[in-house]
Amino acid sequence: MYTAKGELITDDLVTRHAPLVKRIAYHLLGRLPASVMVDDLIQAGMIGLLDAARQYDETQGASFETYASIRIRGAMLDELRRNDWVPKSVHRRARDVADAIHQIEMRTGRDAADQDVAREMGISLKEYHQILQDSINGKVLSLEDLGIEDGRGADAFSGEGAGPLGDVQNEKFVSSLVAAIDNLPERERLILGLYYDEELNLKEIGEILGVSESRVSQLMSQAHMRLRARLGDWLG
Repeated sequence: MYTAKGELITDDLVTRHAPLVKRIAYHLLGRLPASVMVDDLIQAGMIGLLDAARQYDETQGASFETYASIRIRGAMLDELRRNDWVPKSVHRRARDVADAIHQIEMRTGRDAADQDVAREMGISLKEYHQILQDSINGKVLSLEDLGIEDGRGADAFSGEGAGPLGDVQNEKFVSSLVAAIDNLPERERLILGLYYDEELNLKEIGEILGVSESRVSQLMSQAHMRLRARLGDWLG
């Protein structure tokens, strides 16, 4: 295999980073339904690693491991989305929650609480919490779904973006996302930090916060829906 500049990529580069594929696969697996097979994730991740080896340009400033991680995770998530097991009703209800959060926060100028959203949707608090639970149980809830680590992030390193305008748009999107995360309710912001930055699982986060694992999953789901509501102009 050769880079775009004609430089030989040794098999050693891919071999040395193969454990990274397994590490990312098992990290994702802990967040997915039992029906997902780790071998499928690893297979998709290896394709992402090979793609990273072909496209990597060290002059862009990112380490190969950082760049490869983006490609590997993106390939795994693409595979999961191609085999989406989530009922359409779950997607629809998740959008309804995001819409309700958006309406409440635009009207009141404050964070929409659980009770507010349930009231806006005309459902009980128990039903609302079940929607949150179904959403996080049924899909990959991640910042990738908001665009932070999908093609946008990879293109920023590989030079495959849509030119200067695309670069500016990507930069503005990332800035908007960072601002939206910073303005989340404190507990939701803390959960995202522990989950993504510290790579703790939901049970470990629950032990730190003194709440149940199911409550952490609800808050995680709600944080993503709140971000989607606040980034509506970008996500369409």
